[in-house]
Amino acid sequence: MKTYRQVALASKVLVVAVINLKEDRTIFDWTAYIDAVPGIAHTEEYIAVAKFGSKLPRQVAQILFPNLSINKWRA
Repeated sequence: MKTYRQVALASKVLVVAVINLKEDRTIFDWTAYIDAVPGIAHTEEYIAVAKFGSKLPRQVAQILFPNLSINKWRA
């Protein structure tokens, strides 16, 4: 199971954390992607970023998603 968190760096730049969950819904691992989007509906555009965006370095992703930084990073 997956869940997502998003951060807009600008109206047309979106960062998405993709979080893999265990069966008990605790976090197994995570990673983050960045991409340009139309900027019309981030609530829909995050899916394309998660699928086709560029993977962020761990150090950058941890700054944007500090609550996830203690969890395992997916290499």
